[in-house]
Amino acid sequence: MSTAARSSPTRDAIAAARSIVVKIGSAAITDLDEGLDIERLDKLAEALEHRMRAGTDVIIVSSGAIGAGISPLGLRKRPADLATKQAAASVGQLALAHAWGTSFARFDRVVGQVLLTAHDISRRTHHANAQRTLDRLRALGAVAVVNENDAVATDEIRFGDNDRLAALVAHLAGAEALVLLSDIDGLYDGDPRKAAPEHPVRFIPEVSGPDDLDGVIAGSGGSLGTGGMASKLAAARLAADGGVPVLLASAKDADTALRDASVGTAFAAGEERMSARRFWLRHAADTHGRLVLDDGAVAALRRRRSLLAAGVVEVDGVFSAGDVVELVDQRGGLCGRGVAGYDSDEVAKMIGLSSEDLPAELRGPLVHADDLALA
Repeated sequence: MSTAARSSPTRDAIAAARSIVVKIGSAAITDLDEGLDIERLDKLAEALEHRMRAGTDVIIVSSGAIGAGISPLGLRKRPADLATKQAAASVGQLALAHAWGTSFARFDRVVGQVLLTAHDISRRTHHANAQRTLDRLRALGAVAVVNENDAVATDEIRFGDNDRLAALVAHLAGAEALVLLSDIDGLYDGDPRKAAPEHPVRFIPEVSGPDDLDGVIAGSGGSLGTGGMASKLAAARLAADGGVPVLLASAKDADTALRDASVGTAFAAGEERMSARRFWLRHAADTHGRLVLDDGAVAALRRRRSLLAAGVVEVDGVFSAGDVVELVDQRGGLCGRGVAGYDSDEVAKMIGLSSEDLPAELRGPLVHADDLALA
């Protein structure tokens, strides 16, 4: 329904990016009756190859593992229970990795599969390992294909959808842009599949800030995937807010999207690129407790000052030094997240005390400014 968009600074930045993450939706490469659609996957691989030959580093986040396992297992629809989802994923992951590997072999490229769970991103050591693997695959000239490890992920440790995973991987890998390819050609203020003369929908070509999203109603996923426009919009805002421009487009327009970004909806990046560590703290890390702060401490945090014991009024939860904790005001409002400098039982004894009143070994900040991410 949309028309080709004109050039803009955001689109120019995406077209010129030297490293990108491209997320492929389930509906773009799978079919309920036939499973993987190799013809469509091959066309996407060709578009990705053209971008790589132009000098861009590309990481693929590929949905479709569960969808690829539905037909081989004789299932008639996407399973609803966890055990069958995991079984379908275990079959589909093999088929999906083989399909990408075979497709890129036409261009003498090697594919490396990287399966992640939310736990791998939330724990700092696992996060660093995943980052190192992606960096090394790229250095060796291999194409990294990332997917959520649905065969072992439980509802409690899932990303929820591969759109969010793609946004996190974009920051993890230091990518300069994120491209989300799905079965819809961009962002509308309503569902274009339900549009009618009496219920028209408006295409939104550019999103430069929250005001551009006024009145937008985003729906949930379809029969093959878990995403939908709501998850794509959330992922685009997540990446853009952290400094990564985003293009949301149809997989059918992959050639154009990856060539000059003149189709779909472009999301402008925030003014400042958030460091990978701060992004992890703010959006991906597990938290293990919280510290309640007085108004003076909250004001200091806003100025990116370290948190001292004198500004803490309450400790909630059990955590160890090095764990990530939430920092909240006395009304419960989230101010930020940070890495705790001490165990929770030590912090409890330090509440409200000035540095001069503490023994020398406890005079350091409870959260150092370098280990702080504001909400």
